[in-house]
Amino acid sequence: MSRGDLLLERGAKGLEGLSRKAAAKGGFAAKLADDLAEDAVFLRKLKPSLIKARAKGEAPVAQSFDGEPQAPSAPPLAAPRRKPKSEPKAKKRRRKRGPNPFLVAGVALATGIVLAKVIDWRGHAHPRD
Repeated sequence: MSRGDLLLERGAKGLEGLSRKAAAKGGFAAKLADDLAEDAVFLRKLKPSLIKARAKGEAPVAQSFDGEPQAPSAPPLAAPRRKPKSEPKAKKRRRKRGPNPFLVAGVALATGIVLAKVIDWRGHAHPRD
């Protein structure tokens, strides 16, 4: 399971827990319990691995979830593997990230203040009165 799948599964479990608590509480909260349970089922359908499998045609589009996902009846067919590009082994390139955005903002602020002071100072040299 990928990290996104685990995150969505944790969210679905949380919604199921809220649904059970709301149903036990009664009143207006009990009316929301069914909607929360349906949202948990829907959230499980949004797992990135399932979306990817449906896009490739490996999983059925209309899949029903009654609690836990069902195991497939047969193993999926193996997709043909692409050959890696034959390139010499080189050092991993580090992505250049550029300067810190807070530093850039701070320098721009300081430059603006200095420029405003210079303009104001020159304005006093030649008053318009």
